[in-house]
Amino acid sequence: MNRRELLALLGTITALPPSALAQQSNATRRLGVLSVTADEVIGQTRLAAALAVHGWREQDNLKIDWRSGAGDRAPIARLADELIALKPDILLAIGTPSVEELRQRTTTTPIVFAVVTDPVSQGFVKNLAHPGGNITGFTDYDGPLAGKWLEMLTQITPRVARVFVVYNPDTAPFAGLMLRTIEEAGRALRVTVEPAPVHDAASIAALASLKDGGFLVLPDFFTMANRAHLLAAIAEARVPAVFWSRTFVDEGGLMSYSTDSAEQLRRAASYIDRILKGAQAADLPVQNPTKFELAINLKTARALGVTIPQSLLATANDVIE
Repeated sequence: MNRRELLALLGTITALPPSALAQQSNATRRLGVLSVTADEVIGQTRLAAALAVHGWREQDNLKIDWRSGAGDRAPIARLADELIALKPDILLAIGTPSVEELRQRTTTTPIVFAVVTDPVSQGFVKNLAHPGGNITGFTDYDGPLAGKWLEMLTQITPRVARVFVVYNPDTAPFAGLMLRTIEEAGRALRVTVEPAPVHDAASIAALASLKDGGFLVLPDFFTMANRAHLLAAIAEARVPAVFWSRTFVDEGGLMSYSTDSAEQLRRAASYIDRILKGAQAADLPVQNPTKFELAINLKTARALGVTIPQSLLATANDVIE
């Protein structure tokens, strides 16, 4: 190859987009995904699409090993062992229990997390701006969010003056943080706030007896996995409820105000791309959510005999008639 041909080749390589360079310069990389959620099929499709935008494609330059606890905390430890044994180049942890298990097994393999609440107080990172270590990612919660949930319940007619906060202490260790925010908002809004922890089908069914007030369901993969039982108990109580995911509203819940889970995976894919191309997890700041969605089920509102104010309907991303 003469000098002119060499210069031409170098110019061609320089002109290639980063994704193309990654595909040409890297051998097949391995991504291990540990998810608590039961919606692994949807999650896999969304993640694959998000990674493809950055030039990472399965059967081309990336192998994805996906493990899901299907909403059950018990198998997460075993699944974490399986993923670590595969020696992945990078790990994606979806949900707090996934991060807890993976961080116990590696301090060197980069871990990107998504749909995680309060990673600092849980000890996952040193601080949001400079996480340090091998872990970084995207949270699904910011401070004002819990107060917003409570405020929504006070805007409907008839007004809710007592709210039961539903969560599983075993799968939502961050619930204390949210409860403090909700209780502070409750004092300002003159709403009585009462914790309503649940652990199993029996404790969920017992919620049906709480007929004097409303429900606020915290972000918790246990509640997502058991949403059919939870929705049935709340429907039997015949009181309004606000949920942490629009999935509940699609299946008959009254209202939800939440982060966009698809957006979380898209943002996580961007960090996976950067780390696979040489960035260090310690140098990538943990980011709070930037996109929220409000969903309202008017059919459920009519069944409960409550009125949703026009001001709330006007700001909804989706209204189910």
